[in-house]
Amino acid sequence: MKKIAITLFLVLGSLTIQAQELTWQTDMNKAMAISKKSKKPLFLFFTGSDWCGWCMRLQKEVFKTPEFEKWAKKNVILVELDYPRQTPQQPEIQRQNQELQQTFMIQGYPTVWFVKASKKDGKINLEKLGKTGYVAGGPNAWIAEADKILAPKKS
Repeated sequence: MKKIAITLFLVLGSLTIQAQELTWQTDMNKAMAISKKSKKPLFLFFTGSDWCGWCMRLQKEVFKTPEFEKWAKKNVILVELDYPRQTPQQPEIQRQNQELQQTFMIQGYPTVWFVKASKKDGKINLEKLGKTGYVAGGPNAWIAEADKILAPKKS
């Protein structure tokens, strides 16, 4: 009986480890610090998590897949910039997200911007690398589009 319990514990434990989700930052300052340390660009996901059908579809079809998870961990720092209608949000996050929405002139959801972040003279500089949104075809099609944006530009 003891062996069965230990085996069951180990199997469930390994499943839990495999099921760990990606970390989505919501604080730009924290995300920028991680980006600077890792030398990875920021992945800014502008979403209406509790009302936007296309955002939910993008999450389900792409962002919550093993292919995307593997790609994201290797290539970017994920930042969710949410504009919910029913879910409460901290005022400072709401303010930050509104400012970024204006900065990037977001007019529709979902929108994903890839940016390199830096600070110069105490001011934040976000170098735009490119943007995308919902791409039909699942995770591989979406990742192919993202890779085109992140590919070094040939002069």
